[in-house]
Amino acid sequence: MLYFKLYNGVEMPLLGMGVSQIAPDTDGLVVMDNAIKAGFRAFDTAEFYGNEDMVGEGIRRSGMPREQFFVTTKVHNEAQKRLNGPQEAFEGSLKRLGLDYVDLYLVHWPLPGHYIQTYKALEEIYKSGKARAIGVCNLKIHHLQELEKHWEIKPMVNQYEHHPYLTQPEIREYCQQNHILVTAYCPLGRGRLGLMDDPTIVGIGSKYGKTAAQVILRWNMELNVSAITKTITPSRMAENFDIFDFHLSSADIDTINALNNNTRVIRDPDDPDSYK
Repeated sequence: MLYFKLYNGVEMPLLGMGVSQIAPDTDGLVVMDNAIKAGFRAFDTAEFYGNEDMVGEGIRRSGMPREQFFVTTKVHNEAQKRLNGPQEAFEGSLKRLGLDYVDLYLVHWPLPGHYIQTYKALEEIYKSGKARAIGVCNLKIHHLQELEKHWEIKPMVNQYEHHPYLTQPEIREYCQQNHILVTAYCPLGRGRLGLMDDPTIVGIGSKYGKTAAQVILRWNMELNVSAITKTITPSRMAENFDIFDFHLSSADIDTINALNNNTRVIRDPDDPDSYK
């Protein structure tokens, strides 16, 4: 596994396993077991997903030292609205995970009127040592610029939707110029956009003996973007993880960049109806 070094020195795996919509039952634990066997050491969950306990139990079942894993979770919108809600949500996440600390704690959405104060609460959590790194999700440039007026500790990560049909280069460049690591969620479009069958991506993959999924994940790496994948199928876990033995040419990267058509899988963070 290769790592990105966050600006505070913490090393974060380039590739992680997302667990949204995976039920925290026996089958979910099998998914965790299979992901660990495939080589995944970074797991991305959230209070909203309702399966933080599954992630913690999966790590314990592995028998591997805790420090070999990178665990990310997030504070949900409802907690942002409550006095002391983010702190209480964090302690609840630690209890469900069964861990003494998390590696990364994120503001899940830029909830209008709340996300700045929520982030300030995350700064205090970071100072306590119970989160090795903190950051945000779904923040556009104007959100980050507003947050910058108030932060004491700059976010280490901004996680948002990023794939060949939604490249958002302005946000990526802004984050990278400010030493904020970009993490892509829905890097494969959740299988809804036809990325796996895109003839341009498939054609590039044929040159390297790689699948479309592997090309897309490698494309993220070439852009210095980490990625969170999600699958419950062991063969696809192995496929997604097998991306560290090749590089895309600059021409191929440019070709994939040109596929952008601003198509989203997840809601636009600027859509006011998203927060009703």
